[in-house]
Amino acid sequence: MTLDEWADLDDEIEGELVDGVIEEEEMPSFLHEMIVAWLIEVLRGWARRRAGRVAASEAKIAIGPRRGRKPDVSVYLRSQMPQATDRLITVAPYLVVEVTSPRPRDTRRDRIDKLADYARAGIRYYWVVDPQLRSLEVFELGRAGRYAVALTTAAGRTRVPGCPGLRLDLDALWREVDEAMHVRGRRGKAPVPR
Repeated sequence: MTLDEWADLDDEIEGELVDGVIEEEEMPSFLHEMIVAWLIEVLRGWARRRAGRVAASEAKIAIGPRRGRKPDVSVYLRSQMPQATDRLITVAPYLVVEVTSPRPRDTRRDRIDKLADYARAGIRYYWVVDPQLRSLEVFELGRAGRYAVALTTAAGRTRVPGCPGLRLDLDALWREVDEAMHVRGRRGKAPVPR
């Protein structure tokens, strides 16, 4: 399959393009999507102050001639902005974020496969948020085209490399995660909306 064919697939056909073949995506949990929503909310304000935009997980990004990825979050700044109507994004985002899932196959994809893909695509910053470890890792693309660890942290209000003026309150994120986990665990079932 080509990148254009992948971009033109019906929305109900999910997956990323890896060497011309559709690769099954992870099935995100509510926790995963809650963290993605939190990150989008924080990054959106930061990006807008720089005439940038934030996209969610269905944005299809061309990584190579027969490879395309759909990061959980991608941020574009004014200097490299896709067209609003693009079904296949061919400009490199400024940064992408992946929230890891507990399955080893998904974790390997985020930490190894996508690390290489995003570097090859020239994406300046790659964040990995791991809910199991409660950690944030920020990788910065070096001159040799490889990522180096720019930040590893787990708590507190953190200044993020490459994002002047952005402070992530990881304690607030983990509190939200704890609250969501506590409500479900304490009652044994999800609360009924009133």
